Amino acid sequence: MTAEHYDALETREPGARERDLMARLPGQLAHARKASAHFGAALAAVGAEDIRTRPALARLPVTRKSALMDLQRASPPFGGLNATPASGLARIFVSPGPIYDPEGRRPDFWRTARALFAAGFRAGDVVLNCYSYHLTPAGSMFETGLHRVGCAVIPGGVGQTEMQARAIADLRPSGYVGTPSFLKMILEKCDELGVDSSSIRRALVSGEAFLPPVREFVRARGIDAYQAYGTADLGIIAYETPAREGLVVDEEVVLEIVRPGTGDPVAEGEVGEVVVTPFNEDYPLVRFATGDLSAVLPGTSPCGRTNTRIRGWMGRADQTTKARGLFVHPEQVAEVVRRHALGRARLVVENEGGNDKLTLRVERGAAADPALQQAVEATLRDVTKLRGDVQFVEAGALPNDGKVIEDARQYA
Repeated sequence: MTAEHYDALETREPGARERDLMARLPGQLAHARKASAHFGAALAAVGAEDIRTRPALARLPVTRKSALMDLQRASPPFGGLNATPASGLARIFVSPGPIYDPEGRRPDFWRTARALFAAGFRAGDVVLNCYSYHLTPAGSMFETGLHRVGCAVIPGGVGQTEMQARAIADLRPSGYVGTPSFLKMILEKCDELGVDSSSIRRALVSGEAFLPPVREFVRARGIDAYQAYGTADLGIIAYETPAREGLVVDEEVVLEIVRPGTGDPVAEGEVGEVVVTPFNEDYPLVRFATGDLSAVLPGTSPCGRTNTRIRGWMGRADQTTKARGLFVHPEQVAEVVRRHALGRARLVVENEGGNDKLTLRVERGAAADPALQQAVEATLRDVTKLRGDVQFVEAGALPNDGKVIEDARQYA
């Protein structure tokens, strides 16, 4: 560790990082196929040694977070995605669903230490950890990373704000990890009780949006707060740095941004679904689709970290909508686009006079073709079982917000 960076990996020349990731990828895929029942089946026809580039990786199937509950029910406890049996794990968590999340035995299993270091946490800090320690993994995620950095941890968990305020007064923690809304709640409780909370100078928050009013409230208290983005399946994916320009991707994952409903990567800067392949021996997820939207930022961070940056969490990719009593899924829109080799498209659902109306808006640089329009309308009806219109628009006319289905109906 240096004064500014966790290790030398963060400041590598981007090409060297990409070569290293792609060189490691075949071994990780071979391990997933050999040790995991799910990926043994999903990658049965894949030659792992041939997957050495991003285009080759993009041809592999995605495994969606939304499918985890069904996979785990069919093959308990982990849906066959794990490579380490339950008996070899350090902890097993239960997230809402329920979804069972494994934690392996290696230090900093969830890779939170790097994000904590970027947020200013250092060895010797005393830190109040206000993530839940009950069943869900967040408390352990950040405690193990704090230990890796060399911090002492107060396992506060959630709730009991008065007791936590008293602990702040007595133990004088210099840092906080938890949700931003709970940080605000604890600080307000300290004010209510007349307790000095000024020892807290830094924070790493996650688990919910870090909204501007909360960010400003925390800043006004003299707390330097950063945000991190991760999931209960993958651990940390990306984290904020002192540059305050997007979130830098973790060094131990391959991140892709794909068009929702597909596994097809989008152009840099276009909003799409976050898909991640971590280098995790215990839980070797391959092209794990998080269901979250984000986009890649161009260039590198002024903080000196050279990895890819993303804009952070931008909403959910699962835009499934019910129209005329039937569900319409992003995968169905993608299938219509695929059959006709179309460009970007968005299915807009409106309501006119009490009747749902579907319009598929398609970016098309060439002049509108009535025959193609009729053919696409027929395919839309065939795929969704619903009638809809097709409207060709100019290239670049659709908003860059990752939406494949837009519910434009007024509910109030």
